[in-house]
Amino acid sequence: MTLLNPFPWKQDSIIIHSLRLFNSFKHWTDQTLLDRDGTAEEIAQALFDAPFVLVSHGIEANPIFNYGNHTALQLWEMSWEQFTQTPSKSPVKIEEVSERQQMLEQVKTQGYTKNYQGIRQSRTGKLFLISNVIVWNIIDENDQYWGQSATFDRWQFL
Repeated sequence: MTLLNPFPWKQDSIIIHSLRLFNSFKHWTDQTLLDRDGTAEEIAQALFDAPFVLVSHGIEANPIFNYGNHTALQLWEMSWEQFTQTPSKSPVKIEEVSERQQMLEQVKTQGYTKNYQGIRQSRTGKLFLISNVIVWNIIDENDQYWGQSATFDRWQFL
């Protein structure tokens, strides 16, 4: 997998989105995604380069991924451009779509959930189990809803 845009985190819209991910995670979980402070651009770069997976989707009827850090792009074997055009339910095994949708609805009303797990599929068909997943609502400084995000650092190829 090669990145057509190796530095998507440098885009102003992605820097703003990265801060929403960072701040929303803290808001819902009272934890931090990173043990660091810095400028908005430094935080955006650190999230993109983090060793854990960080993804998010928007608020479309069939939500599209609007963010995937470098670890996520490698795991799903996609470029930034491919990933950010992919419906977030596409990599989900068909048997798990209903369970995933129920979890996302629960997050929408409760703010976040943790310890989710499921099987996902990369662009080339590799199956992997994700576990210890935290999913949360993305909100801005005015509590406006922007979608949902997930992070995890455990996966196992099947």
